Amino acid sequence: MTTTIFFQQLTNGISLGSLYALVAIGYTMVYGILRLINFAHGDLLMVAAYTAIYAVTMFTLPWYLSFPLAIALTGCIGILLDRVAYKPLRDAPRISLLISAIGASFLLENLALVIIGGVPKGFPRPDIFAKVIEILGVRIQVLTIYIPLMTLVFLMALLYIVYRTKVGKAMRAASKDIETTRLMGINVDRIIALTFLMGSSLAAAGGIMWAMKYPQVNPFMGVIPGLKAFIAAVLGGIGNIIGAVVGGFALGLGEILLVAFFPQLAQYRDAFAFVILILVLLFRPTGIMGEPITDKT
Repeated sequence: MTTTIFFQQLTNGISLGSLYALVAIGYTMVYGILRLINFAHGDLLMVAAYTAIYAVTMFTLPWYLSFPLAIALTGCIGILLDRVAYKPLRDAPRISLLISAIGASFLLENLALVIIGGVPKGFPRPDIFAKVIEILGVRIQVLTIYIPLMTLVFLMALLYIVYRTKVGKAMRAASKDIETTRLMGINVDRIIALTFLMGSSLAAAGGIMWAMKYPQVNPFMGVIPGLKAFIAAVLGGIGNIIGAVVGGFALGLGEILLVAFFPQLAQYRDAFAFVILILVLLFRPTGIMGEPITDKT
């Protein structure tokens, strides 16, 4: 492998890792408060991608209005998901919440399949993101640079909210003990709704960037990215925002570099992620940056 090819693959790995990290943050935020694996989270990538497509093609909105609109609407769908599928089961056994999350995932996928159809649609990638530049002999698509930068911007904004605002303080309190937080006079349901809003919005941003990087959208496009983002969250330490980012970058780089160094293993690329999940659960269940979890019930 030449140095040029190595750096080419390195940039691809950083870009893919950024997408995993962005989606993994949503998983880890919801789990941190509710101890819930929101399996419908990955399908929000698909919702955002389709919303952006129709905003551009049907309503002829420019991309710089369509993409934020898709992110905002997907965030609202995340709140609706919490209200309909999870809030009625707050006091139910954990297995009930898990089943509800799986059901919500199937509902979103099959609803899209019935309404939109199963034929993949091309994503209208703006010309500004399609340009290719050359740096020290390495040809890089501009989108590959924008994705990590946007991930960094979203991460900084999220960390500011979580650690520098009253809402963030309430989120951190709820993640420690929901009942005590409620007794302190905090509207926990509102805090949970805001958590779903932020997590779903990050998933939406990840879904739009994923659709620009791999410009083919179908009702099941969020399944594999969603599962890999979940693996990234577990790898980094689910419940830990920085851990989710670290896990996302580690998984993305690992996938790309595995194929780069061992091309014959390209067909096992997805299996590599699940092997990582099994190893982490066996030898370090708390992940790279996670802390031992105590049951709040």
